[in-house]
Amino acid sequence: MAASELYTKFARVWIPDPEEVWKSAELLKDYKPGDKVLLLHLEEGKDLEYRLDPKTKELPHLRNPDILVGENDLTALSYLHEPAVLHNLRVRFIDSKLIYTYCGIVLVAINPYEQLPIYGEDIINAYSGQNMGDMDPHIFAVAEEAYKQMARDERNQSIIVSGESGAGKTVSAKYAMRYFATVSGSASEANVEEKVLASNPIMESIGNAKTTRNDNSSRFGKYIEIGFDKRYRIIGANMRTYLLEKSRVVFQAEEERNYHIFYQLCASAKLPEFKMLRLGNANTFHYTKQGGSPVIEGVDDAKEMAHTRQACTLLGISESYQMGIFRILAGILHLGNVGFTSRDSDSCTIPPKHEPLSIFCDLMGVDYEEMCHWLCHRKLATATETYIKPISKLQATNARDALAKHIYAKLFNWIVDHVNRALHSAVKQHSFIGVLDIYGFETFEINSFEQFCINYANEKLQQQFNMHVFKLEQEEYMKEQIPWTLIDFYDNQPCINLIESKLGILDLLDEECKMPKGTDDTWAQKLYNTHLNKCALFEKPRLSNKAFIIQHFADKVEYQCEGFLEKNKDTVFEEQIKVLKSSKFKMLPELFQDDEKAISPTSAISSGRTPLTRTPAKPTKGRPAQMAKEHKKTVGHQFRNSLHLLMETLNATTPHYVRCIKPNDFKFPFTFDEKRAVQQLRACGVLETIRISAAGFPSRWTYQEFFSRYRVLMKQKDVLSDRKQTCKNVLEKLILDKDKYQFGKTKIFFRAGQVAYLEKLRADKLRAACIRIQKTIRGWLLRKKYLRMRKAAIAVQRYVRGYQARCYAKFLRRTKAATIIQKYWRMYVAHRKYKIKRAATIVLQSYLRGYLARNRYRKIFREHKAVIIQKWVRGWLARTYYKRSMHAIIYLQCCFRRMMAKRELKKLKIEARSVERYKKLHIGMENKIMQLQRKVDEQNKDYKCLMEKLTNLEGIYNSETEKLRSDLERLQLSEEEAKIATGRVLSLQEEIAKLRKDLEQTQSEKKSIEERADRYKQETEQLVSVLKEENTLLKQEKEALNHLIVEQAKEMTETMEKKLVEETKQLELDLNDERLRYQNLLNEFSRLEERYDDLKEEMTLMVNVPKPGHKRTDSTHSSNESEYTFSSEIAETEDIPLRTEEPSEKKVPLDMSLFLKLQKRVTELEQEKQVMQDELDRKEEQVLRSKAKEEERPQIRGAELEYESLKRQELESENKKLKNELNELRKALSEKSAPEVTAPGAPAYRVLMEQLTSVSEELDVRKEEVLILRSQLVSQKEAIQPKNTMTDSTILLEDVQKMKDKSEIAQAYIGLKETNRLLESQLQSQKRSHENEAEALRGEIQSLKEENNRQQQLLAQNLQLPPEARIEASLQHEITRLTNENLDLMEQLEKQDKTVRKLKKQLKVFAKKIGELEVGQMENISPGQIIDEPIRPVNIPRKEKDFQGMLEYKKEDEQKLVKNLILELKPRGVAVNLIPGLPAYILFMCVRHADYLNDDQKVRSLLTSTINSIKKVLKKRGDDFETVSFWLSNTCRFLHCLKQYSGEEGFMKHNTARQNEHCLTNFDLAEYRQVLSDLAIQIYQQLVRVLENILQPMIVSGMLEHETIQGVSGVKPTGLRKRTSSIADEGTYTLDSILRQLNSFHSVMCQHGMDPELIKQVVKQMFYIVGAVTLNNLLLRKDMCSWSKGMQIRYNVSQLEEWLRDKNLMNSGAKETLEPLIQAAQLLQVKKKTDDDAEAICSMCNALTTAQIVKVLNLYTPVNEFEERVSVSFIRTIQLRLRDRKDSPQLLMDAKHIFPVTFPFNPSSLALETIQIPASLGLGFIARV
Repeated sequence: MAASELYTKFARVWIPDPEEVWKSAELLKDYKPGDKVLLLHLEEGKDLEYRLDPKTKELPHLRNPDILVGENDLTALSYLHEPAVLHNLRVRFIDSKLIYTYCGIVLVAINPYEQLPIYGEDIINAYSGQNMGDMDPHIFAVAEEAYKQMARDERNQSIIVSGESGAGKTVSAKYAMRYFATVSGSASEANVEEKVLASNPIMESIGNAKTTRNDNSSRFGKYIEIGFDKRYRIIGANMRTYLLEKSRVVFQAEEERNYHIFYQLCASAKLPEFKMLRLGNANTFHYTKQGGSPVIEGVDDAKEMAHTRQACTLLGISESYQMGIFRILAGILHLGNVGFTSRDSDSCTIPPKHEPLSIFCDLMGVDYEEMCHWLCHRKLATATETYIKPISKLQATNARDALAKHIYAKLFNWIVDHVNRALHSAVKQHSFIGVLDIYGFETFEINSFEQFCINYANEKLQQQFNMHVFKLEQEEYMKEQIPWTLIDFYDNQPCINLIESKLGILDLLDEECKMPKGTDDTWAQKLYNTHLNKCALFEKPRLSNKAFIIQHFADKVEYQCEGFLEKNKDTVFEEQIKVLKSSKFKMLPELFQDDEKAISPTSAISSGRTPLTRTPAKPTKGRPAQMAKEHKKTVGHQFRNSLHLLMETLNATTPHYVRCIKPNDFKFPFTFDEKRAVQQLRACGVLETIRISAAGFPSRWTYQEFFSRYRVLMKQKDVLSDRKQTCKNVLEKLILDKDKYQFGKTKIFFRAGQVAYLEKLRADKLRAACIRIQKTIRGWLLRKKYLRMRKAAIAVQRYVRGYQARCYAKFLRRTKAATIIQKYWRMYVAHRKYKIKRAATIVLQSYLRGYLARNRYRKIFREHKAVIIQKWVRGWLARTYYKRSMHAIIYLQCCFRRMMAKRELKKLKIEARSVERYKKLHIGMENKIMQLQRKVDEQNKDYKCLMEKLTNLEGIYNSETEKLRSDLERLQLSEEEAKIATGRVLSLQEEIAKLRKDLEQTQSEKKSIEERADRYKQETEQLVSVLKEENTLLKQEKEALNHLIVEQAKEMTETMEKKLVEETKQLELDLNDERLRYQNLLNEFSRLEERYDDLKEEMTLMVNVPKPGHKRTDSTHSSNESEYTFSSEIAETEDIPLRTEEPSEKKVPLDMSLFLKLQKRVTELEQEKQVMQDELDRKEEQVLRSKAKEEERPQIRGAELEYESLKRQELESENKKLKNELNELRKALSEKSAPEVTAPGAPAYRVLMEQLTSVSEELDVRKEEVLILRSQLVSQKEAIQPKNTMTDSTILLEDVQKMKDKSEIAQAYIGLKETNRLLESQLQSQKRSHENEAEALRGEIQSLKEENNRQQQLLAQNLQLPPEARIEASLQHEITRLTNENLDLMEQLEKQDKTVRKLKKQLKVFAKKIGELEVGQMENISPGQIIDEPIRPVNIPRKEKDFQGMLEYKKEDEQKLVKNLILELKPRGVAVNLIPGLPAYILFMCVRHADYLNDDQKVRSLLTSTINSIKKVLKKRGDDFETVSFWLSNTCRFLHCLKQYSGEEGFMKHNTARQNEHCLTNFDLAEYRQVLSDLAIQIYQQLVRVLENILQPMIVSGMLEHETIQGVSGVKPTGLRKRTSSIADEGTYTLDSILRQLNSFHSVMCQHGMDPELIKQVVKQMFYIVGAVTLNNLLLRKDMCSWSKGMQIRYNVSQLEEWLRDKNLMNSGAKETLEPLIQAAQLLQVKKKTDDDAEAICSMCNALTTAQIVKVLNLYTPVNEFEERVSVSFIRTIQLRLRDRKDSPQLLMDAKHIFPVTFPFNPSSLALETIQIPASLGLGFIARV
């Protein structure tokens, strides 16, 4: 298609504009060949006639489609020209806030003048390992490309950063170096990468300054080579510097500053170490106050000084050298304050004792008089004589400034040299990446020697850049086998020849400098004569004879010749240098050694900048003649040599280009000045790159991308299986001119504008399809609307007709109702008359009947009272007779019983003296104990029943009391009313009497009284109505208040619930944070532990020759040693010896751990002994008290007390024995003179252990005996009392019948009285206890009433407060109440715990006593009884062996066990063929057996070996998911077994009775549980790292790039930087790949028997990684932020959710981790126009941070023309709405974050005794027990 055919109506073009450079316009009619004028419509609404150039007839540039605007790569634009480039950069910079853009191989970086959050370590990790085209443009992408090519191509790389001052070159270079330092790391522990970065603050302080264009402008160029070893880790660096601006030391323009270091020194002058420098404010020094701007806003020079000193220290510059540097810098400042006074026109002098000069001389260590002399004089040497000549004041000032510049330049060189030495590496450098930070093309109003050198360097760099671009373009064409046509590009070799060739500008300048009387004017004339009219690039200004013009590649520059010769010579007086060399200050002469030794001297231009070559670490020696010759080289010659060396270095590397652009001259953030931008784009070669690309085939598509994008332009029959042939056929139909495209091997190449044409065809096709869809939809909508209107009309008709019918029916109903009302009213009147008559009749009847009934009642009442009197008299007579009879009977019983009791007492005394009686008492003790227990139970039951009855009685009593109280109040009220009524009756009778007397007088007033009564009645009714209304209002107010109280209570409840929920969440967050912090520390510890092991292995490998006399150690030595390493982590007090077996003849040192153990045990024994002594004392006191009480029965208790005293004596003797043994034990331990005595196996050691064992056993026995004695004493005391009281009461009636003698009856009566007294005392005691309890209950009721009253008072007070204070007061009260309740409950809980512990002890004692009694009964059976039993032969069946769930192994087989079970175990076979967690069960069963044997050494050794072996396996095979998952599962199972069988009640709830029998009996392994938990955490973190490494390559491709829904998103042009294809090729990861991997992970974990809760945590972590990595890439890729991509992401997320549902993992929290990604996808799809849309976005995206929301909106890119871009105003609206949101400013999610893991207790139902050990494990040496 011809280019002119594209200029149709509505086509958009670019026209030149003096203000905006280029302005957009739209054609109002088609262009026809031959037209001289184009009718255009501008964007501001004006119409314009644009006249074409009559000579060239060149049409204006066409504008790219909007869909291509804002692309990452400028070469992706269809129309490649200057306005397109400028507009694309502006849109990205202003609208999308993107500062980086690719332009082919160049990265264009625009300075935002604002700190952006795009340089953090998370961004570095995101770009690490990514292809350059896959991510958005960034300096990190260029650095990653250089690093990757260095490793892949084995070729050195260079990053060339250029641009104007203030464009951001230094910052870009700094970020590139930071990227290398972060990604590569250092090869040693010296932290070389930190040193490389530390060189930046030093070089910035001595080489950067504030200018009008930049606050931190680099005033020198530098090339830093970062060296790498064979593993591509940083090993060192080297720096070369160019053109230091020395003139800034002595002069600064307005609003500029000197170098930063001077102001940092002045700001730190008050530091004690700087007092000797005698510095002050920067405004007091001439060299720092000329610019008038000593302070930079936002910069603290004192802090910067601290950073500079810190960097110097890091680079190895000692404190003495640092102070030396600061002395020299301070001396330069004081030198600037030296003043001169003129004596005449040709001489000057310095005032005597001039303070600045004296300070300078003191600091420099030179003679004052000598320096004063040579500052005012100079030496002239001729062939025969030497003259000393005075100089003028102006010359002296210039000489002073030249000296200051020279000193600073030398110091600069010295610092660079030391930095290079610090960064130098002894390891051989394998490759390097160079970072060149150099000035860009410069042109000012007055351009001098500095600008000439800078532009000369840029000419050389531009030539190298052009050749590289041309070469890459040629390689691309050759690779795709496209016919190569020579592209014309600008070659600046003629300009370079003009400058550097023979008789060039630099050659003539050097020649003129050698002339004795050479001046700038004579040099200018030589230039005119040599080059004017002979070289097209050289011109002479019209109005000047002291200037010349050079046509550079960027622009024409006019240079002023004045000062060229002086700056090229760089003159410094030799005498002043000699004075400095003779300084006593050692560092100063060291600076000037280069003048004598350096082969490539680096003395710089006096005018400003110093060209520096690479300074060798060790200066080489050369011949004096050669050195003198080299010293005479001019600055221009030196700079040319340095530049040639730089170009050779760059040509030997693969270059990467970064062009920094300054958007405006005012440092305004995100402000774009088109004029300045175009000027820099032309100067930096970006437009030249565009021109070269546009000359050929700039647009390039792969066949698959072309097919995916333009599938809509193809018919079904055109689509073939061969994509390449399909594309060829379609292109031949769409574009008839075959010269507009070429088919390569893998790509289609298009001329400029063809992609825009294809986009136009695609948009037209889609627009036609949209119109057809809209037409159909609109017809369907109108049809639906018509049907709705018709239906509505019918409904209205139906409702109107129904209304009319209802009105007629209503009329008929009203007529009928009126008739019925009349009927009922007439009936009501008749019925009322009847009721009045009937009521009068009933009243008469009632009075008559009442009179008759009262008479009858009085008669019956009198008869009833007479009967009652008779009944009571007869009863009194009968009772009197009965009492006399009973008194006689009871007396007879008492006499008889006294006689029988005396006989019984004699028998008891006889029996008590015999031992047999005592035995019988003991034999019956068990029955008595059981009887007593039964009686205690019955008494408890009775007590409970009495308590219940008491509670019920109290409730009834309270209710009856309340009822009686209410009745009493009611009766009192009625009584008062009756009294009032009586008084009224009396007064009324008196009034009636008066009224009867005055009846005649009142009859006349009757009418008036009746009228008054009527009026009073009306007023009363009105008053009643008013009161009713007020009552109603009061009720309403009451209801409102009640409602308000209810609402407030509800609000308070809700508020408290919310606060409780918030506090709970906060506590959970704090817990998770603490857990995460602990696990991170654990991770760091494991990392350090691995590092320690690696270093240990390296040290072992380094030791090649063993030491003489070394003996081979035991095989157990290594395990024991590792055991010690591990045991130190468990507890310091549980150390074990390094070797358990040593020859007996060797002396073994004292085992301090054993000593501490024994000492601790002795202390425990003493405490227990003291407790026993106290217990015995208490028992003795109790015995004495009981003896005093029972003096009436001394003979009965004598035998018992004698027995107790014997027991006590025996215990005292045993205690003395214990004391003696403890003393012997102390003596044995205190013998330190012979350390071998305490060694294991020694005689003293055995004695100690035997004594300790016997003491502990004896102590346990004595404890039990004391408890038994205590129980026996209590039981005997309780058994004697009931015998004398309760047993006889049961036979009372039977004895009464048998007693006949009066004396016996009297004795029985006396005994019965005593019994009654005892019973009465017991009843009184129970009554008192009941009364106490009742009193306590009453007290509780009273306290509850008080609490209720207090609550009501508080509620009343709260109602008077305002709502805020009311809520606060209520909350405070509630908190206080809950606190008190908690304290009470805690006290009750403590009491209950004490009671429970006490009862447990008693239960154990009783159980033991019962066992002993059973044994005693068995022993009491005589042998004869056993022999007399007939013995019959019986068949005894053999029982199966009952296994105890333990595994026995020998100590020497421990290593074999660990090796077979852990080190050499293959997880795949175990997981598939055997039960899950089998190794954990086996290990625990071995631990159980060691615990059963009470062998702590064996337990410790086995657990330590197990843990260390698991660590070894994970270190060896830590990247295998199956291995890590297997050992995580087994470690957790082992941990659960230790908990389940620990014997702690909390872990035994779910155990069976058999499992409870398997609990550990001797050792508490709680500390090992903690160690195993830590190990499980480490394994979990390693598991997460493994699955992260597996998932990482799949996520971006599967979640973002792959089109799961084919055809939804179209592929856009990508430019030169090709990104990864989104089409699923072979080997490309898809969503199915991710799901398959997730299935694999899940199945492996399930096979290994991992806990379900742990699987949920792993799945949650996996989903977090997927969501975080996907979102991070989305935020860094502009091409992924579109509506269609949002749909793809949501579909992919739904597939992940479906996977969770299939695996029943929806409650794992994994879905919530995807919420940020889901919201980002929704954000891409929602409408983004109005304020309502902004509000919806703010409420929807609560999981995204403000920075992420704004970033997504900025990156949003339409894929089709039907989508609209997000406006800048909408983004600002979003920012305003979200400004109050407090969230993290971090842009990216932390993809490395690991959630804290927990291991919930999961007991196993598997019985240990049923576990079988397969032979495949090779564990035949262990046996089941």
